[in-house]
Amino acid sequence: MNEKNETSNLIKQAQLDVGRRNFLKITGAGAAAVGMMSAIGIPFAKAQDMSNGANNFYTSDRVTSQKVTFKTQYQMNVAGNLFTPRSLDRNARHPAIIVGHPMGAVKEQSANLYATKMAEQGFVAMSIDLPFWGESEGRSRNLVSPDVYSEAFSAGVDFLGTQPFVDRERIGAIGICGSGSFVISAAKIDPRMKAIATVSMYDMGAANRNALNLSQTVAQRKEIIAAAAQQRYAEFAGGKIQLTGGTVHELNANTHPIQREFYDFYRTPRGEYTPPGATRLTTTHPALTSNVKFMNFYPFNDIETISPRPMLFITGDQAHSREFSEDAYKRAAEPKELVWVLGAGHVDLYDRVDLIPFDKLNAFFDRYLMA
Repeated sequence: MNEKNETSNLIKQAQLDVGRRNFLKITGAGAAAVGMMSAIGIPFAKAQDMSNGANNFYTSDRVTSQKVTFKTQYQMNVAGNLFTPRSLDRNARHPAIIVGHPMGAVKEQSANLYATKMAEQGFVAMSIDLPFWGESEGRSRNLVSPDVYSEAFSAGVDFLGTQPFVDRERIGAIGICGSGSFVISAAKIDPRMKAIATVSMYDMGAANRNALNLSQTVAQRKEIIAAAAQQRYAEFAGGKIQLTGGTVHELNANTHPIQREFYDFYRTPRGEYTPPGATRLTTTHPALTSNVKFMNFYPFNDIETISPRPMLFITGDQAHSREFSEDAYKRAAEPKELVWVLGAGHVDLYDRVDLIPFDKLNAFFDRYLMA
């Protein structure tokens, strides 16, 4: 059996194991949360919506980039791309920003764009691959570990704060989608992050426990947990690792609108990217047995303790995920700000440069890191 067929069978089996639930309420969430993929059917045309300046693979002649790696406390290598203004004076110390990608994505999807744009504004900016994803270390691939994800941001601070051209007292972070919750989790216990912004944030804990709009029951949650626990036996005995969630590979008449939103980014040239060692059939899909670790993830608990460090929450007023930014903003202490991007959905803020409020991000970090 070739790799493509084998991987496809793994994904289909994962669908059968936990797919007989009312997940269209939460699907949704594509690479961002649980929700099983719709069964593969007759494909629709593979539309690619490049409106509103969609430009995920944006590059700038005003910015230089280089690949970097650094270790976490768990001695795992994290891969990053370091972006600096071409005019950077390396004999001086400058503010820096770490950028985390959406859950299930890699740094080449959204994070590089944000880091490049912030470097254009004079910041040192670094996108990272979360452990178990992209070019970062971690086995099994696509494993879910919220604690290890959060540690990667603190390790990024370690790295940036030891560079001779970075001011370690002026380091901030941007978390996109699921990374928004990982950044918050990290910042609660790492005061070196002086300013925190999230964009189209997903609380990956709440999304998995309760689904969107609290649409998943405790009984359904227990079914998911039970299925994952049973699969652990199979994998411990040498069985194949099963994948779950993620973004569908084909559209059919029953594909949920939220999945269509993710499909347009992850499954078309607009944002599709397959990192080394992965296949198109494994991208975005977390491992089934570890995905339940999100059930124990409560990033917004004690979020108020981040104060007096500032927090900025950016979300589209049409985003299916807006509830998470609203919840975080309500719980956070001052200084805080919630910014609505009119007409924007969740995925729009991954790459639509005509909608993403880079001017707001620049003003926020300029105020709190440049001073």
